[in-house]
Amino acid sequence: MYTIAALYHFTRFEDPAALRGPLLDLCLAQGVTGSLLLAQEGINGTIAGSRAGIDAALAHIRALPGCADLEWKESSATDQPFGRMKVRLRKEIVTMGQPDVDPRALVGHYVDPADWNALIRSEDVAVIDTRNDYEVAIGTFEGAVDPQTASFRDFPAWWEANKDRFHNKRIAMFCTGGIRCEKSTNYLLGQGVENVYHLKGGILKYLEEVPEDDSTWQGECFVFDGRVSVGHGLKEGPHELCHACRRPILPGDREHPSYEHGVSCHHCIDETSEADKARFRERQKQIALATARGEAHLGR
Repeated sequence: MYTIAALYHFTRFEDPAALRGPLLDLCLAQGVTGSLLLAQEGINGTIAGSRAGIDAALAHIRALPGCADLEWKESSATDQPFGRMKVRLRKEIVTMGQPDVDPRALVGHYVDPADWNALIRSEDVAVIDTRNDYEVAIGTFEGAVDPQTASFRDFPAWWEANKDRFHNKRIAMFCTGGIRCEKSTNYLLGQGVENVYHLKGGILKYLEEVPEDDSTWQGECFVFDGRVSVGHGLKEGPHELCHACRRPILPGDREHPSYEHGVSCHHCIDETSEADKARFRERQKQIALATARGEAHLGR
């Protein structure tokens, strides 16, 4: 059984590049896999490993500048959800493209999972899902507005075009683990919206703490690891990943005429060229050869 830790923390790293090597070395030494992003605004990512390995990685991260009060969310998986360990440098740990947004300065009101249902059922509250369209497609809260954005960077433009819809409304926002709401609530406050709320710990914390019988969540929650989706109690969901477009699909979608493993699915069949598909087929061939040799292929 693998322990999975999803985390983010906004703090000031003067030199993120200097932190990368020691963090990567520690994770590799502990057999921890996953992906972590470092930027001047903080750290974000998900890692998996043994209990001891995750504890060591979290202890290292908590010792980084300003990270002593790091919070994280844990779950488990029977199979290794990541193929390798990556620690990457970025301009932002979650890309919004708004240089004036700073969650360290001010964010919306945190709402505990136990109080979330009452808030979003209030008539004067508009509930907005800040995630990407392919995430929303497999699950969201009842009554939530879907901005249908392809990436988080698109959210400010969507808000500008739709803000009049929410006049005299309190705004409740949510995302997978909370990080996108840290930025989106700060952004709305900067736009003059007075009453802004967000789900503390995100969907993952809600699914962990709120009993299914009391839940207003519908469907599954997309996660950025090998599990692809989770449901109530953070149980692994039924979804798989199309390795061509990285969107979630159900096992039955493999019967669709557009599906070719690692090459296309019904979502992306018309989005790639024949040259792209030929390249994807070659990648799948190399993965199969590596698997036959008992090796891990980095393209997985």
